Amino acid sequence: MRKRPALAVAAVAAMIVSGVGVGSATADGPDDRVGVSGTDLLTDEIGRSANVKHLANLAPSGALAEGLGTDMAFQDDKAFVGNYDGFSIIDVRNPKKPKTLVQVSCPGSQNDISVSGDLLYLSTDSSRSDDSCASTSQPASQKESWEGIKIFDISDVKNPRYLKSVETACGSHTHTLVPGKGKTKGNDYLYVSSYSPRAEYPDCQTPHDLISIVKVDKSAPEQSAVIATPNLFPDGGNPGGPGPTPIANRSSTTGCHDLTALPHKNLAAGACMGDGIIMDIKDREKPRVIERVQDNENFAFWHSATFNADATKVVFTDELGGGGAATCDAETGPNRGANAIYSLSKLGKLTFTSYYKIPRHQTETENCVAHNGSLIPVAGRDIMVQSWYQGGTSVWDFTNSKKPKEIGYFERGPLPESEGIGGTWSSYYYNGHIFSSDIARGFDVLKFKSAMTKKADRVIMDELNPQSQPRYKVR
Repeated sequence: MRKRPALAVAAVAAMIVSGVGVGSATADGPDDRVGVSGTDLLTDEIGRSANVKHLANLAPSGALAEGLGTDMAFQDDKAFVGNYDGFSIIDVRNPKKPKTLVQVSCPGSQNDISVSGDLLYLSTDSSRSDDSCASTSQPASQKESWEGIKIFDISDVKNPRYLKSVETACGSHTHTLVPGKGKTKGNDYLYVSSYSPRAEYPDCQTPHDLISIVKVDKSAPEQSAVIATPNLFPDGGNPGGPGPTPIANRSSTTGCHDLTALPHKNLAAGACMGDGIIMDIKDREKPRVIERVQDNENFAFWHSATFNADATKVVFTDELGGGGAATCDAETGPNRGANAIYSLSKLGKLTFTSYYKIPRHQTETENCVAHNGSLIPVAGRDIMVQSWYQGGTSVWDFTNSKKPKEIGYFERGPLPESEGIGGTWSSYYYNGHIFSSDIARGFDVLKFKSAMTKKADRVIMDELNPQSQPRYKVR
């Protein structure tokens, strides 16, 4: 799905904005099968552990009903949910009754999303006819195509306003918001990850061993621009190679898939196709790689990363099969399509500790692999909530890195085969609840109840971009 832009068209926003005010549908009832999971669930049944309650679901609707639900960000009592066809802003003041405030139609996969004060950033990683929200898809080989970052003003959340576009090489598959500090405190820096260059793509040429850095002066976002394209892999990165099966072939590194920043520690972790990296981001405009690891036995595609709270560990994910394959089964085993837990030294050195994969086998029709998640802020423990596509949402504890274990889950039975891929894209903890963006079934709200997480519910944030991890104040 690569596409390449040459001209940055003026950011004239032809977009559909709709206020829909959809009510919620609670899902607690006789159809819940507590303690039942995996292959024992029938189509669309709900299975959950006793300590996870399903509070609400907002089914796909309106202008985005046919699009795929993607990533999320949060601000105050609102969730911002990406979709291949645009994004939604959802009021979660009452978690049992979430309400859609507005939908913005603005097609362009994947529409990875983040928020910063009155600004919203959206990634476009598909070749478009121009940078407007009325653009159409076109081949990446055409010179006058566009893809990159779109910037919206969300000071009026019911009427988002498109401000500016910034074109980036190979598009923007994902982006990571890194706030400025010191002399650059008024700026946001977007570290843009993209990959898969080809000779026939005018604006995505080989080699592509870089990320793009977009600088946003928050007082003048219309002046945003790419200020640097640092080369992270001067040697070309992992060359890739054959794996035990075709979908398990090791990816060659031609860019990064995702970066996660820990701004208060001046660190970022990168999942870069065939490589895992640690970066020093003290100089926001000149990040530098200080550590690099590979797993040429079990990892096929380094997808994402999460630090623990004190930056002594990093969890990397392997998106075996690209999110479209059924890899949560006995044949694939526990070490592929899994998380890899690494210890992180004070000098930034990574050491592999163990793998974690959900212990619930899924059917042969269910796309299932490690995907997006975040920490639950619990003092003295490392607990994470994470999406596994049709494997559902897993709450797991890696305090003992050698023996990680699942401590809660929520999942649906398999989608009808005619519907194709589905499941939860992202599951994140925010202000006492778990929020899930399901590709096919919409927006879910969950409550995880455990004695060890009671204090976590008191950790109130006014903003969360999960790939820009905050400094938690755990009482």
